Amino acid sequence: MWRFTFYLCIFCYGIKFLWSSPWFWDIRQCWHSYPYQPLTSGLYYYYIMELAFYWSLMFSQFIDIKRKDFLIMFVHHLATIGLITFSYINNMVRVGTLIMCLHDASDFLLEAAKLANYAKYQRLCDTLFVIFSAVFVVTRLGIYPFWILNTTFFESWEIIGPYPSWWLFNGLLLILQFLHVFWSYLIVRIAFKALIRGKVTYPGRIRPRLCTLHSFLTSFLFSMPGGSWTVSSLACV
Repeated sequence: MWRFTFYLCIFCYGIKFLWSSPWFWDIRQCWHSYPYQPLTSGLYYYYIMELAFYWSLMFSQFIDIKRKDFLIMFVHHLATIGLITFSYINNMVRVGTLIMCLHDASDFLLEAAKLANYAKYQRLCDTLFVIFSAVFVVTRLGIYPFWILNTTFFESWEIIGPYPSWWLFNGLLLILQFLHVFWSYLIVRIAFKALIRGKVTYPGRIRPRLCTLHSFLTSFLFSMPGGSWTVSSLACV
């Protein structure tokens, strides 16, 4: 419930903030006058809230129930914090806000599906998961590569040329896109089975666990507990 509340609130804040930002309507504005772009209070608070949340996830791991993916999650949170900090230090905050908001668009839906799972509302959980799947695929395989990567790879080169951190920044974003393709395949497969059968069973010992991870490397992890699981059982704490 805490994660659902945060993701929903931060997504609404991001939309409200970006709605009045010129680079939301013309993404080329992300590079005009770079790196001498003013840091407004709204932009600053947006970054601070996202960064603070991921620091809280980092610390809460040590007091939460220890799971097999502890080390992976720890490294992932470090990478997320590093990427947010990297874009802030290099004043890439305009395109950074677009990336954060784009990733936040689907996360609150996944948390809502988890809530429905805990409340044992099977049909609601499956419905929310299918909606989440659609939003995830559209944002990560459609908007992200054709809008975000297009501007970071080509428009930035055209407007300001290859700045020193261009290679590292785009390399990390490209790795994220490869992960988006892999996760989308797994999510669509689960959602498709849910639509066809209404209830998806995973035989054997493999249970996909989809966990929301917010920032540039937001992702899903997999664990291997025993038993048979349905799509409504995809609830990670």
